[in-house]
Amino acid sequence: MPVHDAVFNRAFGAFLFDMDGTVLNSIAAAERIWSAWAVRHGVDVEAFLPTIHGVRAIDTINRLNLPGVDAEAQAAFITEAEIEDVEGIVEIPGAAAFLNGLPGDRWAMVTSAPRDLALRRMAAAGIPEPAVMITAEDVQAGKPDPAGYLLAARRLGLEPRDCLIFEDAAVGIQAAEAAGAALVIITTTHQHPLHTAHATLAGYDAVQVNVDSAGKLRLQPD
Repeated sequence: MPVHDAVFNRAFGAFLFDMDGTVLNSIAAAERIWSAWAVRHGVDVEAFLPTIHGVRAIDTINRLNLPGVDAEAQAAFITEAEIEDVEGIVEIPGAAAFLNGLPGDRWAMVTSAPRDLALRRMAAAGIPEPAVMITAEDVQAGKPDPAGYLLAARRLGLEPRDCLIFEDAAVGIQAAEAAGAALVIITTTHQHPLHTAHATLAGYDAVQVNVDSAGKLRLQPD
């Protein structure tokens, strides 16, 4: 059985979701803010922007190793700017209805965004707030480290191998793989075709979820 078919042929204890690019599209807002920041700091915008997605702001800034830059202060500045600017943030097709159809104790959000920003973006896109949400403040190491996904599974009382992770960005995919969970890649915001052995979805309208007698979740093509 191909790897990409396996997610449709087994039951999962829970679904774990990345946020940006996976259940909502915030690319326009994020790139507006980061572009202005990069210009102020003499960073090549075109080369820099592809590196911001799926990563904590503090990690993005630290990676640049800019002289004289207080990474924590700049990350806080970026977060405040992103909280203020939610113009153009929308759900990934079908995401809100899909999440609203899941049992509340069977899913979690694992995002590189700080909690206040995550809640603001989710509200802007009409995405429901989960009972379990792991944000930038909850982990010492951001994606591609699997810490966030491991913590989410633990808070749901499960092992990562019993979870199905929904991701979109390269660092998130690496985190999901490192966690040892099954993986579905949402491709809505991808500008180029993705070559992967994992299952891919252009949106949530193409699938449905059935809850079996044991309370397990089964993802099925619609």
